[in-house]
This record gives sequence, structure tokens and C-alpha cells, in this order.
Amino acid sequence: MSTSHHHGDHHADHDQHADEDTHGQAMPQGHAHSAVDEDHAVHDHGEHAGHSVAMFKNRFWLSLVLSIPVVVFSHMVADLLGYRVPEFPGSEWIAPVLGTVIYFYGGMPFLKGGITELRSRQPGMMLLIAMAITVAFVASWITSLGIGGFMLDFWWELALLVVIMLLGHWMEMRALGAASSALDALAALLPDEAEKVTEDGTTVTVAIGDLAVGDTVLVRSGARVPADGTLTEGTAEFDESMITGESRSVARTVGETVVAGTVATDNTVRVRIEAVGTDTALAGIQRMVADAQESSSRAQALADRAAALLFWFALAAAIITAIVWVAIGQPDDAVTRTVTVLVIACPHALGLAIPLVIAISTERAAKAGVLIKDRLALERMRTIDVVLFDKTGTLTEGAHVLTGTAPAPGTSEAHLLAYAAAAEADSEHPVARAIVAAATAHAEAAALGLRGTGFQSATGRGVKATVDGSEVLVGGPNMLRELALDTPENLRADTQAWTERGAGVLHVVRDRAVIGAVAVEDRVRPESRAAVAALHARGIKVAMITGDARQVAEAVGADLGIDEVFAEVLPKDKDSKVTELQSRGLRVAMVGDGVNDAPALARAEVGIAIGAGTDVAMESAGVVLAGNDPRAVLSMIELSRASYTKMIQNLTWATGYNLIAVPLAAGVLAPIGFVLSPAVGAVLMSLSTIVVALNAQLLRRTDLDPARLAPASPSDRDTTLQPATATS
Repeated sequence: MSTSHHHGDHHADHDQHADEDTHGQAMPQGHAHSAVDEDHAVHDHGEHAGHSVAMFKNRFWLSLVLSIPVVVFSHMVADLLGYRVPEFPGSEWIAPVLGTVIYFYGGMPFLKGGITELRSRQPGMMLLIAMAITVAFVASWITSLGIGGFMLDFWWELALLVVIMLLGHWMEMRALGAASSALDALAALLPDEAEKVTEDGTTVTVAIGDLAVGDTVLVRSGARVPADGTLTEGTAEFDESMITGESRSVARTVGETVVAGTVATDNTVRVRIEAVGTDTALAGIQRMVADAQESSSRAQALADRAAALLFWFALAAAIITAIVWVAIGQPDDAVTRTVTVLVIACPHALGLAIPLVIAISTERAAKAGVLIKDRLALERMRTIDVVLFDKTGTLTEGAHVLTGTAPAPGTSEAHLLAYAAAAEADSEHPVARAIVAAATAHAEAAALGLRGTGFQSATGRGVKATVDGSEVLVGGPNMLRELALDTPENLRADTQAWTERGAGVLHVVRDRAVIGAVAVEDRVRPESRAAVAALHARGIKVAMITGDARQVAEAVGADLGIDEVFAEVLPKDKDSKVTELQSRGLRVAMVGDGVNDAPALARAEVGIAIGAGTDVAMESAGVVLAGNDPRAVLSMIELSRASYTKMIQNLTWATGYNLIAVPLAAGVLAPIGFVLSPAVGAVLMSLSTIVVALNAQLLRRTDLDPARLAPASPSDRDTTLQPATATS
């Protein structure tokens, strides 16, 4: 694919790098974490729907303070620890009164969640907790009021159960955080106002919502297009990377379509509005993101499944216990045993098993430069069959470098570079910077000290300047055609080879004679090859998706050893490519950084956004990589596998304890004289919580350093020898 100079055919690759936009219209970068407001985050999965971090935190602290006197004034605790409960007028009502406050205030999220699960007929953790604290509450009040002579003083157990469960949910939500909506981030791509052209030719500033089909707007250099439309006056290069993923800016002339959210990079143009609101391309992407997010949020988490099974187990055990004790003629024991079974059936350990692992996992991940926004993403990563990488800015650096020179006879490489750099010196285009950088690094070219004057750029053709008294032009095929020049025979072998591998080919013309050509390419990241090899070593396939030309994509794929390449993919089709892989029975992790990647990120089992990318990509993903090292995907896989192992160990311990403790509390060993008392059952439950907490701490030993998980070879590190092929 031949590529002419920047105003048209050149590969700009400044798509996701907003700091290169000198017009101030770029998307804000470097605040992947700003979307995570710990005190106001709302987690939208499962039992946490509508709950905020601050709510759990506040309820935890107040319940903790109130639980201290409840525990101190508990006769059951006093008997266990061997002290006398303080007695004074009204002291017997301290535990019931404060326990009631804890039940209604601290336990309200679980009571509401339990009712929701009951109505939806999907019992889980919330219903299990609600059942346990309600049974403890009712039984304790019966005891406190002296009804029936039962000794079921569970106030202290009720208080601690609520406190520990609040702590677990607070830790989990705080660890996960929550992101502002990807849909809001997409909407932020549109400007708030537009310059509408009136009938008398003047402009008036109006809100985007006031634009209608048929209106004409003025889009200044560096400004975003407010709605889909057609150019009616002027010619400009548009940065469409945030929509299409194509890194090069695209020349648009009168009669051509421009898309809302794209940026006019060099000239001011007039656009007639053809689509507004929900009819725009950006709105279509919003709909795809919403659909994909909805489909991916239906999954149920590991702890919820365990809690559901435990709920039915506890309920069945309680019913059997009641029936058996009544059948043998001991109704009082039937009540005591049944209540005890229902109270200790909700293990503290299960409430902390997953939240502790998630909290430590996210902390470890953050230190490794990985922000986990969705716990399901962490759980799913260990099951991934294929990692689908976006090309530009992910596997490649998204920045051009000069990778080849071909001086014509009679011209040295130094002179070729010096003339090209002098002509390009006043251009802000990424390709121009690559040429200038190469000339600066070339000692002989730099020593010539050539300077250009009278700089001009022509959209779709190239640049022109006067250098050392000569007219020098730098551009691609369009420029040569316009000048009626052909590529010299002795340069064709080089330029043909560059073109075949997808490099951008620029010719340097001095006084209407071609003095040489240079190749400019987007460089493969030195870590990409190591990342692909390490994924293959773990039995995971690697695929690549790009809007770039097939020969460009195939060249990068072959260079990196990628299993499958999707090339020339339109923005609306990236999402469908993920679906295509999934239809083959593959579980997909998608790594990308552009707006056009957002639906695919949301659709994949795990969406991983590069932190240097756009806000929309980061909001659509379950995981955000703070850096741009593709090997960080390996860190995610290792952490997922390690944390899953800890989750299983903790769940096994927590549920295993229950499977043993519940029958004992029910009295299965009563015939041989052993019955698990409520007090001992509660103490054992607390001990099981300590075991779970200590086991989760072992996660801190997991090595997540990408450099050790996927060490790069010396040849990979020599990036000057590893150009990527072209763009997108």
C-alpha cells in the first residue's frame, strides 16, 4: 500500500495520543483512575446493584461500634471467656436494643437484597445472610423476653455477622471501584456547542441539541465535528481514529461525509448536517456498547453460586432437624437445634472468602499497572482461549519511525535526509517528526545544517519548502502524479518492497528531480513478540484486528507469529469479529484503546483497555492497563489463575466447615452424647474466618512482573531493527 504525504495518504498515528493535538480538542488523558470514585461508586453487578461504597463503609463503622457493648454484655460470650457480665439497672436490655439497631441499620442492605433474591427466585449470598440474621434476631428477642424458656441469646452472633458481612461487601466494592458509564464517555466525544452558519453567512453558537438536519456548521481547525454530515466548503484532514481506529488522518473534500466526534486537523471547513442524535455513527457505537454490556452482566459470580447452594442446604437441614427432633418428642430441642442450624449456616468465611481475594488481587494488580474494574473479568481471565489485540498503539507503538532510505544516484543518504528534514521541519505531522528525528540522529545529515523557508503543505499531496536555494517537495504518489514524475528505475526495488510490506513511501523531489525515497512505519513494540510467545506457551491463541490494509496486517502478523489476522475491519464490524470467535466456542479477551474498540471490549468475555487510550475504551473494559506493555496481559492471566485458586480454597474451607458444622449443630451425633452448642459453633465459625483471611494473604506472593513472565530477547529490545508495518 503506497502512502503519500501527510495531508491525505500519510499515516498520522496520532489517534489515541491526545497530547499531540495542539488545538486543545483532544480527549483528556492519563486519568484512568478518575472514573473510580471510591466513595460514590456504584457496582452494577448482582447483589450490589444500587449500593454505594460509602453506604457499606458508614454502616460498617457504626455497626462495629454498637457491636462492642453487645458482645461484652452477652452471657454466652462471658461463659466462653470466663468473666461476669456487668450488671446494673437496665443492663439486660443493652444487647437487645443495640442488637435491634444493628439488625435494621447494618442489616438493611442484606434484608433488601434477600427480598430481591426471593422475588427473583434466585437465592444467593444476600438471602443467606438475611435468613441467618433474621432467625438470630427473632430467636434472641424470644429469649430476651423470656418466652418459652429458650436459651437462644444470639445478639452477639447477630452483631458480628452483620459487621463482618458489611466489611466483606465494603472491601469488595472498594477494591472493584466503579467506572463512569462508557456511554457517558462516548457522549463526551461530542462538543457541547457548534457554530451554526446563518442565512446571511454569519455564525452563531448553538447547543448541539439545537442542530437539525440541513443546517450548516463551521468546523474550525482542531475542533470536533458536532454531527454526521457532508462537506460543503473547504478541504481538510480529519483525525477519525477515535471512530475508525485508522491512525492516519484522512483527507476529506467537498461532497464527502464526515462523522460526529472526528477532528478537523488542519483547515476550517463547512459541513451540512445529515444526521443528528440517535442517527449518528457515534450513537450506533453507543447502542452496541450498551447491548454488549447488558449481555455480559448477566453472569453470576462464583461466591453467589456457592451461597445459593448453601442456602438450600441450610434450609433443608433446618427442616429435617425440626422434623426429626419433634418426631422423637423433644420440641424444645427442635427449636434450639433448628435456630442454631440456620444461624451458623451463614458462614462469616464465605462472606469474606471472595471479597478478601478480590481486595488483595486488585491491590497486587494495581502495583503491576493493572486496574481491575469488574470482578467477573478477573474470574474469567483464567479461562480465556484467545487474546484479540488491536494493532496500533497496542502491539505497535502508534508512532512513526524512519525505517528505510533509498538515495538516487548522485545523492548521499545524508543529503537525502537533510533535504527531507529541512522541508518537513515546520510540519507538526507525526511522519514529519519521524523524518526530522532520523535526520537529527544521522551525524552527517545533521552536520549539513540545511534549513527550509516558505513552508507550505497541500492536503493529500505533501509539503514544499525552499532549501538551500532549491525547491524541495516531500510526498507520496499523488505528488509525483501531479508533478508528472515517475519513481526512478533504481529506486523501484526498494519502494516496491516497502509498499508490499505496507510501509509509507515518501519521495523527495529537488528542483523537479527525484533525489530519493524514504520508508516510514509504525514500529512494533519490543515487548509484543515476547507477549505473543508467552501466550502461546500457555496454550492461548493470539489474534490481531485492525482497520489497516491486509498486506500491512499480514506483515505484522507474520512478524509476531500471530495465529489469526482480521484486516480491513470496519468500526461496526469489530464487535462482530469478537462474536465470530465466540461462535467457534472460544472465550475471548480483547485488548484495545480506541472508541471503535469499545463495543468489542464490552462484548468480549474480558475487555482490556490500554491506559494510554481513550476514556471510552477504558470505561467499556473490565480491566485497564495503566501502561502500554502488551505483556501485562500475562500478569492478568497469572493473577486470575492464582486468585481463582485462592477463591476455590477459601470457598472449600468455608462451605466445608458448614457441611460439617451444620449436621453437628442439628444433632446427628446426639445419640452418642455429642451436640454442637450454639456458642462453640459460633466460635468455630470465627476461626474459619481467620483461616480464610490468612490464606488470602498468600496471594501477595504471586509474581506479576511482565518482564519476568514474558522476558524479551535482546533482538526484541533492539527496536530500531523491528519496524511494524504501517498503520492503524
